[in-house]
Amino acid sequence: MMPARETMADKGTRNVEGIAPEIDCYQFSDGKWRKSSVAVPQEIAFTIFVNGQELVSILCTPTKLNCLVFGYLYSEGVITGMGDVLSMRVCQDESSADVLLSKPDFILPQRRILTSGCGGGVSFSGTEVKKVSSDLRLSPEQILSLMKKMLRGDALYRISGGIHTSALCDSENILVVAEDIGRHNTLDKIQGECLLRKMPTKDGILLTTGRLSSEMLRKTAVMEIPVVASLTSPTEKAIALARDLGITLIGYAGGRRLSVYSHEERLLS
Repeated sequence: MMPARETMADKGTRNVEGIAPEIDCYQFSDGKWRKSSVAVPQEIAFTIFVNGQELVSILCTPTKLNCLVFGYLYSEGVITGMGDVLSMRVCQDESSADVLLSKPDFILPQRRILTSGCGGGVSFSGTEVKKVSSDLRLSPEQILSLMKKMLRGDALYRISGGIHTSALCDSENILVVAEDIGRHNTLDKIQGECLLRKMPTKDGILLTTGRLSSEMLRKTAVMEIPVVASLTSPTEKAIALARDLGITLIGYAGGRRLSVYSHEERLLS
């Protein structure tokens, strides 16, 4: 049974980035109707232009958009690092970003893969990713403790619900947190923030509240992360990919229990 996440809606919240407060609705409780106003997650179609060409539109929460751009471009192989970017401008009013690369001959990728991400994500990368090699060892208790810390800090979810949270951790601490309506977007935001902060992701631990699917595993491998844990379930293809890529894949991590689907040796004493 999946551990529950509690929603702690704050009706007094105003002007919180990523949240649209004061949405009218009718609530039914104890046999009675009442009119109320609630906070809900914002959603935008955010378009990334590269060298003046439209690359992709991403349904996302309008937070850490610069991180989302850099992380998405990196995970899709459009850039190999910040040195490939001459300039980047995010215009939230126009829901777009203009990226100028140091490669003037950039050609838009032709192959598009519709992913299982929330809202229907698009991936251009059909190339193989390298197997993750790491000497990292952990205890189940460390994973469960980190998951508790992440869930205590999922600020947007506690206001409105409907938001996924992911976190990059070391063995004891939460290092980077991202929230978004799209679970795959949270990983791109983490990757992008790490690029901006010149923070390595290699040998880190990735936690997420969302379902672990194959595109999530591919992004994890690109980040060279050997351990990924979810509050919920992985897919069959994600498990097979984790086994091939050398990633320890953990599901239903909450409370005092978890399930390990691949490379369990990293958690066994």
